[in-house]
Amino acid sequence: MLSSAGANGVAIDLPKARRFALRVVAGQAVVTVIAGILFWGLAGTNGARSALLGGGIGTVANLAMALLSFGSRSGSDAQYAMRAFLVGEAVKLGLVVVLFVVVLKVLKVSPAALFAAYVATFFVYWIALASALPRFGALAAPQEHKD
Repeated sequence: MLSSAGANGVAIDLPKARRFALRVVAGQAVVTVIAGILFWGLAGTNGARSALLGGGIGTVANLAMALLSFGSRSGSDAQYAMRAFLVGEAVKLGLVVVLFVVVLKVLKVSPAALFAAYVATFFVYWIALASALPRFGALAAPQEHKD
């Protein structure tokens, strides 16, 4: 996703970064379904619905961020890319807050299942990020070969 762009910066392979972000969202959706099945077995229908809602909140918010941050124009220049990323983060945060408020005010949910599944989507994000970072470091600081 990252490549060396000279001494002053790093270039981002936008299509590859977009695919990576969407794979993370797909992983979060899978974990959400698994949490729903797990909580269905542990707490019944309400637990399953709560887990699906909690994981869904995390997944939908990250999907919105991925689509806004890695849109077709986000690679046009560095300033636009940074603005797109910040807008994506702001929309993600706003969605999380609004969706949690709506779910907690309107629906009868199991808070433990709701928040456990939401946190599980974070683990997907952090594991994916941690697995990708060593490759970034290797590309950002190429080693000189001694002959």
